[in-house]
Amino acid sequence: MEYSKMAPLYDRLMIDAPYDDWVAVIQEVIASYSDRNVNSIVDFGCGTGVITRKLAVQGYQLTGIDISEDMLELAKKEADPSLSIKWLKQDITKLNNVPDMDMAISCCDVVNYIVNPTHIAEFFNSIYRSLNNNGLFLFDVHSLPHIEEIYINNTFADVTEAAAYIWFCQPGDQEGEMYHELTFFESDQSGKYDRYTETHHQRTFSVEFYKKLLFDTGFNNIQVFADFSIKTKNNIQEGERIFFLAKKNE
Repeated sequence: MEYSKMAPLYDRLMIDAPYDDWVAVIQEVIASYSDRNVNSIVDFGCGTGVITRKLAVQGYQLTGIDISEDMLELAKKEADPSLSIKWLKQDITKLNNVPDMDMAISCCDVVNYIVNPTHIAEFFNSIYRSLNNNGLFLFDVHSLPHIEEIYINNTFADVTEAAAYIWFCQPGDQEGEMYHELTFFESDQSGKYDRYTETHHQRTFSVEFYKKLLFDTGFNNIQVFADFSIKTKNNIQEGERIFFLAKKNE
């Protein structure tokens, strides 16, 4: 799903998103691998580039990849020209010419937008091929219980002075599958509101599914933790957001 009409509102609606927590986890992961000197990082599904920019400020060489041209235009606009960032428009399920990298990241449940297991496998394989030896791959997904208990069959809403949204979450046919029906209202200069809708399709799978797919791809030293804490490796199934960390060794 390409963010289109939503792109200009995205950062305003995501103002409370825990971006600093994602960055902290990434930096903690890098620090935990003394044998891996991470310089180049590719952010898959970078959106408006908030995490991309925060990492670039820390001195890493970043590449942000996203399918939405509108999101990338906003990312470029917000980026300081002095930062070492390249922006690429690509579908992460059909990657090509991905630069060599020391680390691949995919944050904020981007992988949940890949609903076909074959496409997830293709994504993992593309990551593996482009990673340098000892390279790291970190991504997160919604847990199955979180989708079933919090999202599916629930409605969410938020109102600000400039915009508002209503979000209906409906179940799909498969376990862990959901459709987000989003209606946005954006204020114009005259005080009137424009209305538009988007549908987002996501699916999550079991922890064992992702672990096996990573292993079959060739990754090893696969670690799983929950809710932004590398130390939270027990009771993973009870977490809301599951993180997977894998390493490439050849």
